[in-house]
Amino acid sequence: MTSEVVIDVQQKEISIALLEDKNLVEYQSEPRQASFSVGNIYVAKVKKLMPGLNASFVDVGYERDAFLHYLDLGNQFDSYTKYLKQVQSDRKKLYPFAKAAKQPDLKKDGSVQTTLTLGQEVLVQIVKEPISTKGPRLTCDLSFAGRFLILIPFNDKVSVSSKIKSGEERARLKQLIRSIKPKNCGVIVRTVAEGKRVAELDAELKTLTKYWEDTIVKVQKTQKRPQLVFEETSRAVALLRDLFNPTYENIYVNDEDVFKEVQNYVSLIAPDKVDIVKLYTGKTPIFDNFNITKQIKSSFGKTVNYKHGAYMIIEHTEALHVVDVNSGNRTRSEKGQEANALDVNLGAADELARQLRLRDMGGIIVVDFIDMKLAEDRQMLYERMCKNMQKDRARHNILPLSKFGLMQITRQRVRPAMDINVEETCPTCFGKGKVRSSILFTDQLEGKIDNLVNKIGIKKFYLHVHPYVAAYINQGVLSLKRKWQMKYGFGLHIVASQKMAFLQYEFYDAKKEFIDMKEEIETK
Repeated sequence: MTSEVVIDVQQKEISIALLEDKNLVEYQSEPRQASFSVGNIYVAKVKKLMPGLNASFVDVGYERDAFLHYLDLGNQFDSYTKYLKQVQSDRKKLYPFAKAAKQPDLKKDGSVQTTLTLGQEVLVQIVKEPISTKGPRLTCDLSFAGRFLILIPFNDKVSVSSKIKSGEERARLKQLIRSIKPKNCGVIVRTVAEGKRVAELDAELKTLTKYWEDTIVKVQKTQKRPQLVFEETSRAVALLRDLFNPTYENIYVNDEDVFKEVQNYVSLIAPDKVDIVKLYTGKTPIFDNFNITKQIKSSFGKTVNYKHGAYMIIEHTEALHVVDVNSGNRTRSEKGQEANALDVNLGAADELARQLRLRDMGGIIVVDFIDMKLAEDRQMLYERMCKNMQKDRARHNILPLSKFGLMQITRQRVRPAMDINVEETCPTCFGKGKVRSSILFTDQLEGKIDNLVNKIGIKKFYLHVHPYVAAYINQGVLSLKRKWQMKYGFGLHIVASQKMAFLQYEFYDAKKEFIDMKEEIETK
């Protein structure tokens, strides 16, 4: 199996796609300025105590207050509280972390009323992003994750991933980490650290320690509350940190700054693999070039088609995701209805495992498969689903089919599910249902080009249009494109983009930044 990562950096958003054998299996897209990422650390203020829930609501600057349960305060809450006061007591000289006194563990059966006070400042880390009507979910048990190690301040334990089975290797890693870890810090050794040299682990541990030291410096020097004091790495690097493995063949990036950022990161964690990071400079949009745009449009939406005419309907409610499997207009199997139902269900299990990763669906997922009478067929379907989900990084649990033929799945949810609406409002009529005559579309485009060149003064630009329209503009020796270039200059470039609707267009300048030339009045 070959794996490739494609990163599309636009002016307002960044999108990351993971391909396995050219098939899209993971996709993330978010605004460039997105905040409240999982892993961010804030100095925040307790806004409200909820004794009935044994929890509190904390102001981290989001429109809805974040939720902090008593059990999420962590064993070392008192140690953090005391050290936070010591750091803030002197704005000029930083109290050394190595001298910080570790306090007794917080009682597990305690009360939020006796532990927190209104207006109290606390160091918190986001563990779940805002989802639907809920604010972020917080913890006071801070951690800094790297590729091989996780650093936990005020925790002296060294733990090794249970997936490392060799007793000799576990002992080696524990002894090694104990000899290099800083005072007052605990470390979790991740699975990928198996077999790694001391130099690699030491370099990452120093980087994570620097993150914690920089966080404390920011706490000391800033007085505004709430205040972001540690920001997770960029989405591109964060995804690579969790996903990266030696089987990657290529990582394509279409932005020079992000390319350097990714290249630097890969050179740190896998110096021999730095050549797989490549800067994409083609004129065709990067997602179109790797057939990702088409896969996105066919994979998202309420109805998802898979092999031989069968399809699934995926719906999201406040409480759970519901999936209905249908055989559609599929040709019936010669072996009978039972064999046909099994074949459709096995195909649905393959596609559903991909959809869960692709949409990052979390919480409770209930799947209504086609009814099967034979117990061995139901067991085969359950085993197929379990096998398909082994590639999924998110924690999950799958139950066998119930008496009603329903399969229940729970999957870790840390951010909102990717819900891309592929049925967009028509960009040429703005939902009114009427557009100007199609024959006048190229005249409209020429008017925009004239305005751009002669009034605004932009000489070099890219016009993105639907591939059919691009083919019409480029058609022939004396094409429309050639006529426009003779009239307005050779800085005009036509780009066929699969993202565009039939009569949609977008202008970009020489730096690939979007130029808004669209007016609703032009469709009347």
